[in-house]
Amino acid sequence: MIRIAQLKMPYATLIEWDLTNGLPEHFKQKEYDFIISTYALHHISDDEKVTFIKELLPKLSEGGKMLIGDVAFENRKQLEECRIDNLHHWDEDEFYFAFDELKAALEGSCKLEFHGFSHCGGVIQISK
Repeated sequence: MIRIAQLKMPYATLIEWDLTNGLPEHFKQKEYDFIISTYALHHISDDEKVTFIKELLPKLSEGGKMLIGDVAFENRKQLEECRIDNLHHWDEDEFYFAFDELKAALEGSCKLEFHGFSHCGGVIQISK
């Protein structure tokens, strides 16, 4: 997938990486207009998400944005309702986004917006 995407977006920096290892060294040296993550961050805990996002924020250029597309809900109540409705599909080893909690944890660090696209998915937009 990365090879195909690189052909379509030759100027993009695309990586496959284990997020539990922090940022790769070559990634730490640059600034980016966009940092995009899709369906990856639900594999790390809520606290790890906050730490990781804080590590990424200085890598955004002026006016840059971080876009996180993932299993995400406006709040914990909606997340729990979806979990109850889908117990037969639910993965207890994954940590889905409750946007209001993420926003509270990052308050004062950045600006966050939530854009829901389905009953269980959305995009979180983060900027400095």
